Formats: sequence, structure tokens, C-alpha cells
Amino acid sequence: MPEQMQQIALASRPNAAPTAENFRLESQPMPDPGKGEVLVKVHYISLDPYMRGRMGDNKSYVAPIPVDGKMEGGGVGEVIASNSAQFEPGDFVMGMLGWATHAVLPAATLMKLDPAHGPITTALGVLGMPGFTGWHGLMEYGRPKKGETLVVAAATGPVGSMVGQLAKSLGLRAVGIAGGPDKCALAVDTFGFDACVDHRAFDTASDLRKALAAHCPDGVDIYFENVGGKVLEAVFPLLNNHARIPICGMISWYNAGGMGANAPAAGLTVPALWSAALTKFMSINGFIISNHWDRLPTFLAEVGPKVAKGDIAYLEDITDGLENAPAAFIGLLEGKNKGKQLVKIA
Repeated sequence: MPEQMQQIALASRPNAAPTAENFRLESQPMPDPGKGEVLVKVHYISLDPYMRGRMGDNKSYVAPIPVDGKMEGGGVGEVIASNSAQFEPGDFVMGMLGWATHAVLPAATLMKLDPAHGPITTALGVLGMPGFTGWHGLMEYGRPKKGETLVVAAATGPVGSMVGQLAKSLGLRAVGIAGGPDKCALAVDTFGFDACVDHRAFDTASDLRKALAAHCPDGVDIYFENVGGKVLEAVFPLLNNHARIPICGMISWYNAGGMGANAPAAGLTVPALWSAALTKFMSINGFIISNHWDRLPTFLAEVGPKVAKGDIAYLEDITDGLENAPAAFIGLLEGKNKGKQLVKIA
């Protein structure tokens, strides 16, 4: 076993969009697992938009990463030492391993994986937190009904693509919004959306709304919110009576600070939003998936077989090397990834 491990630390808090200078690759002594703990050799880490919020020091639903602390996030890897009866060396696990080559965690915080059920990377994407988020948000708060129209932004990401495919399987019309013609083609050809609109092709929310309206002749019944900003401003007037909006994320506002509090959509004021919510009888539900892990077994039982049979497609964008995680994360926030963004460590 090597005497040293490597990790990516938060070198400084970003003022706006993160830069390479906000991260630091460093070596640390190899940790020893204590009682009830295991040492994991990390194989893959997950990069997700929510991590941008944890790089700031504003109050949120979870504590910020301390400056000089390890960047946190989900990962999968192999147990190489164990002081717990739950795991043996050679077992594969998923947990909050962080941006590192190795991690020590309490056994109770890890989930054992069976590589025979599919690639271990799926535990970070289509069958992990993102896929689970899409399923829970749509089924619990979207309350889909056959014949309705659903719109989801970031349609080719691991959350949006799950939402769109589930909606189609339930008999809904699924319209995606994505950045660029390649991603729009991916939404239709790979993930089965009925249509997809390239938000980068339009300078204003009004023009984007007109293009979207052409694909939603009966209005929009469910808007699964991943983006905020111009996209929200474009979709909102198209919402029907009794529309549902599961709020999963607001990636277009993350670099503005305060989870978007300082960057409202230009033409969508709070009075206008509240008035429409009242007069159109809307349901608007924010949710954080970490509050709903008790439903993960139900999700895996329902969606796992569909992934195994190929009924649910997924795409992974894998960057090689821990040292390249910061650049991959910056690219993720800029929409450069195609599919679930992972970093291969081992």
C-alpha cells in the first residue's frame, strides 16, 4: 500500500465562476481506518453542479466546504482495508469519497455494489443520485399524467435525460431544452425526446419562448427546473393551469452567489411569479434528494431493470486523472460535458 494519497483541496472561494486557482492538488499521508471504518481506493468520482454552492460560504442546506478542506462528492471504489464486519477487502462501494485517490469512511455511510449488476459508474449516474433525483422529482412533485406535456432543461444531463425518458414511458410529450445542436440531437436520437430546443440559439427569453411554444401547442403541464435564468423566464408564461414545477437546480445562477438570489430573471419578478402561481393554481416544489434516501430501494427496484434491458439509456462523460477534476468541473458548469460527468481515478 502506498504511504501517500492525493486529494483536491479548495484553495480559495470563487467570487464568480470557479477558476483553476480555486483548487489545489496535494499529497496527504495514507489514512488508517479506525473502528467500524474502511479504507477505499477510489475508482471514479462524480462531478455535480451542486458542488459549486458548497464552494461558497453563503448559508445553504448543507455546510460549505472549508478553505483548505478536501472537495467533497460522491464516488465509487474498492475496499482495501476494513475494520468492519460489513465489508471485506475487494468489495466495491459507493459513498461520499470526495475528490481523492483514497478515503476512510464509517462503514455505515457506504453502500455495497455488485459489479455483476452493471458498470460501477452507474451508481454515480443513471442508478445513483442524479437518476434518483430525476425519478423522485418527477414522480413525487411532477405527478405526470398520460397526454400531458413536460419540459425539462439540461435535457441531456443525467437528471434531465432520466426525467424525459420516464415521461415518455408514461405517455407524455417530452420537450427538452439543451445547449447546442449536438446536445439537442442527442436528446431526440438517444433519449427519445419528442423535440429539443437549443437555448444558445436565442439571445432573449422571448425568442426562446416562441421556439418552445411551437413544440408545446397545448402548453406546458410540468416544467422540471434545472437551470433558472433565461430558460425559466421563457417557459413560465407557457405553463397551463394546475402546472407543476419540481425545482431541482438553478445552474445558470450558481456563479452569481446566494443560489441565484442576486440574479433574478430579468422579466420574471416575484409579484408576477406569485400572481401566476395563484391564478393558475400551480404547484411549485423545491426538494433536496438527500432528504429522501429512504426511497432509493424503490427507485432501484423500479428503474434498475429498465436500465439493464436498455429501456433507459444513459451517457457518461469520463475525464481521466484526479488532477484534471477541476478543469472538468469548470467545464461542467459551462455545459461542456455530454452526459454524466465522471473522473476516473484508479
